[in-house]
Amino acid sequence: MRASPVAQGRSRLGAQPRVAAHTGHIMVAVPTMVAHLLQRLASTTRRAAQTLRRHLLAATTPPTTPLVAGTLADLPRTKPALILENAGLRQQVIILQRGRQTPALHPTDRALLVLQAGRLRTWRQALLIVQPETVLRWHRQLFTRFWRRTFRAAAPAHRPPIAPETIAVIREMAAATRTWGAERSRGELLKRGIGVATSTIQTYMRGARPSRRSGQTWATFLANHGHDIGAADFLPITDLLFRSLSAFFVIEVAARRVVHVGVTRHPTDAWVA
Repeated sequence: MRASPVAQGRSRLGAQPRVAAHTGHIMVAVPTMVAHLLQRLASTTRRAAQTLRRHLLAATTPPTTPLVAGTLADLPRTKPALILENAGLRQQVIILQRGRQTPALHPTDRALLVLQAGRLRTWRQALLIVQPETVLRWHRQLFTRFWRRTFRAAAPAHRPPIAPETIAVIREMAAATRTWGAERSRGELLKRGIGVATSTIQTYMRGARPSRRSGQTWATFLANHGHDIGAADFLPITDLLFRSLSAFFVIEVAARRVVHVGVTRHPTDAWVA
């Protein structure tokens, strides 16, 4: 039996509040879920930060030795070593007492810690405010500065000027011996008691010798005749048992391709041929 239109309208009007109530429940549940997720994310981030902080503290904190074990380990040590270690610890305490959150180390502090590291065998255990790698870096920097200043003090401020007579001898020798290089010319000048650098001889040799005739360059020669030229040489190598071997190879100059390779322990004329 079908219901009347009036009854159907009443049933529809009665169902509308239920739908509205259900929709409101969903709207209230969504912000609650988002807040719960944000709370869990914040809690996870806080725990991760605390874990990272504990690992950093464990990595940067020097290892501690029990009192009894440390006392027994110090018994066979010499008095100068103990005095040096106490001086290093006292210096670190002075640095911490300067009233700053981050200890500021002066060049004097770094030099004293480097000196302690160089004289004390257990210097790594005596460091409390810096890492051993930092002290090693300071040592390298001090070493570089020391030798740089030493060489600067030993080197002359400027080169003395070359005497005109020496320049004339260099030019005369360069014009008379065109096949000699700067090293051979320097050796001849040393025999005469004249000490000149090789670069100085090269400078004055350029103006004394006539310019070479313009002709075919080496690159042009290789481009024209490289396909007919080969190069060969020996290469010393070592096997897995550290035994000496000799590798003979031949390359094609134009293509720069290895065309022959041979390996032997005893290279002889007959083997090469």
